[in-house]
Amino acid sequence: MALTLLRLSLAVSLALLLTLLAGPASAQGKTGQVTVFWGRHKDEGSLRSACNSGLYTMVIMSFLDVYGNNNNYNLDLSGHSLAGMNAAIKRCQFLGVPVSISIGGFGSGYSLPTNQSALALFDHLWNTYFGGNLTSTLRPFGDAWLDGVDMFLEHATAAEHYDTLAVELSKHNIRAGDGKLLHLTATTHCRFPDDRVKEALDTGIFERIHVRFYDDSDCAAGFRGDEWGSWTNAYPFTKIYVGVPASPQAAASGYMDPATLRRAVLPVAQKASNYGGVMIWDRYFDKRSNYSGAIKNWV
Repeated sequence: MALTLLRLSLAVSLALLLTLLAGPASAQGKTGQVTVFWGRHKDEGSLRSACNSGLYTMVIMSFLDVYGNNNNYNLDLSGHSLAGMNAAIKRCQFLGVPVSISIGGFGSGYSLPTNQSALALFDHLWNTYFGGNLTSTLRPFGDAWLDGVDMFLEHATAAEHYDTLAVELSKHNIRAGDGKLLHLTATTHCRFPDDRVKEALDTGIFERIHVRFYDDSDCAAGFRGDEWGSWTNAYPFTKIYVGVPASPQAAASGYMDPATLRRAVLPVAQKASNYGGVMIWDRYFDKRSNYSGAIKNWV
């Protein structure tokens, strides 16, 4: 009961905050928001170069892909050097580009089978990448303080405790330290609902949901208006993003060329009052295709 009341209180607080930030009907139409995933290819270029490109309004580092098992944790950035990451993160933030960390991914080395494991993961995240100050914790990015956590749960079950993690993170969502926001996001399959993350999303405390209209048998042809409507209607106080691959090579199915996205998809998606923008998978393929450059003025 106490957890339920806390969720409700947090959801209402976040909804009011988002309403104030968005304004009356200003969320409908273009937002200019383009999120990109970075960290899956060593030769995609540096985090600094991604932020310096001017193409993105948020960068999500991927993935923290081992957790929940005897307090073992692993950050996999595909061989990117950690040297200089402190300065790169601060450079991105100086440019107004938040940098988040995504948990989960395509491997099978993660799970949250208990509330205790969820709380342990929160402690690790907070003290390793955010505002925690445990002197015994190794901080790979030094004193750089990341901006958010994304849940990319390719391998999870409805019984896992991501809702507990979300609630714990949301306590730092509005005022973390010196008033620093912690952006809580999720990256889901297009099929509604996505049972892997549904319990967490139903807390109502997520700021953004990136719906992957690719690599899903239900969206083999790309964007589907009915699924989009299900997501936007279910979470009216959450910004919903259209997730797309940056090239045919970036996904097994669901690729839509930039012209199709501009002409046929965005005009439909932007009718939703909680349309958020576009999420691109990923920086490696986008750097080669310039997908984001081809759509940025229409997003």
